[in-house]
Amino acid sequence: MQTKTSHPALLLRDSPASPLITAYFEWSQLKQLYRQGWLRRGAPANRCESVAEHTFSVAVLAMMLADARAPALDALKVLRMALLHDFGEIYAGDITPADGVDPADKHALERRSIHQVLDKLPNGALYAALWQEYESGATPEARFVRQIDRLDMALQAVLYERAGLICAEEFLVSAAAAITDPDLQAVLRDADALRASGDADDPRQAGV
Repeated sequence: MQTKTSHPALLLRDSPASPLITAYFEWSQLKQLYRQGWLRRGAPANRCESVAEHTFSVAVLAMMLADARAPALDALKVLRMALLHDFGEIYAGDITPADGVDPADKHALERRSIHQVLDKLPNGALYAALWQEYESGATPEARFVRQIDRLDMALQAVLYERAGLICAEEFLVSAAAAITDPDLQAVLRDADALRASGDADDPRQAGV
């Protein structure tokens, strides 16, 4: 699992810290953890987004798109889920399909990570339940955020393609198979049209 540095929680060894500060050091791992799929597709580490950067983008997309359709969705729940949806990777890492990990084992690893970080905090049980709700996709908010997660992947792929770093096609195909919301499908079509318009940078000028 490629990261920028070692896990920030290791910096707290033998140092007493409050539960919130401990959790802060733990979730700061998401700032250090590369999105492994981009690295596998050839994106250089100095251009590769971290999991925290992905989380930020998902949260902003979720906030804006949920606000546009209120009151059909609980916008606060959507935003909380978006912010929490990758907390399972704090200790489990960014496990991708290419790793060959059984989905049940992946969920178990991420669930342990969630509880390791959140159980020490006030309202930790609430946040863990929101993560589980996201994972199960059992509510409209959860299904919405899960689709936003795939939409962000597709948009980032197009961004990388226009910078001359990767080919976005497989990510657009994957997102199209997962996104059923008409509004999100429209955004995905716009991204595909942008890709089809060409004018991407020459990879030699993009720092590859």
